[in-house]
Amino acid sequence: MDGIILAGGEGRRMRPLTLTTPKPLLALQNRPILEWSLLSLRGIVERVLIVVHYLKAQIADFMARQTVFPDYALVEQLQRPLGTGHALQCCRDSLQSDDFLVINGDDLFSRSALRELSRQSYGILSTPRIDFERFGVIVKNAVGAFHAIDEKPPSERYAAPAPCSAGAYKFRADIFDYSLAKTARGEYEISDYMTAAVRDHAVAVVNSPFWLPIGDPAALNAAQSVDVARWIPTP
Repeated sequence: MDGIILAGGEGRRMRPLTLTTPKPLLALQNRPILEWSLLSLRGIVERVLIVVHYLKAQIADFMARQTVFPDYALVEQLQRPLGTGHALQCCRDSLQSDDFLVINGDDLFSRSALRELSRQSYGILSTPRIDFERFGVIVKNAVGAFHAIDEKPPSERYAAPAPCSAGAYKFRADIFDYSLAKTARGEYEISDYMTAAVRDHAVAVVNSPFWLPIGDPAALNAAQSVDVARWIPTP
């Protein structure tokens, strides 16, 4: 099975650290964030696709030197990145498996949770957050099944903590049969693919005991003291 790491963004919220270094290569506990992502997928997928755009040559050089995944491919977003949904669309012709995992390149997850996610036909990783208004809240229907993702809702809409989409997904190749519309920001969102898929497929919600989003310099600094190796075993 293939795994996809979305690593093409400019990391604007991480500036000035990303002015000369792509966010996936920023150091977290003496390893690039991208290496932690690769380690989280080790033993779950056989091959990885890395979506690149900003400072892509640096990521290409790192991937040529890393030893976690000998079997990998770089997928370039040739035009200006148009959201996570567009990044996934760019991978369509490079996939070699009928089902695949997708993870955000600036989030880290429990390897055990990713393994459980990989066993689903369609699935989404979820973690409860008190600050849910910063993320996408997973909305369930009357029988408790996945229904939709409510992106950055007002704080009064849900009781805290609310289950949030952690940025890891399991898809099958027929996901590309669905069309996406641009959001108000002019981008295509991967969460809309999942909302479309639920019309025809059961979507499993897999809870993760660990989710570490690394969106800005303060988050990266705080992450230096997190026991990441507890959730992502290292060699």
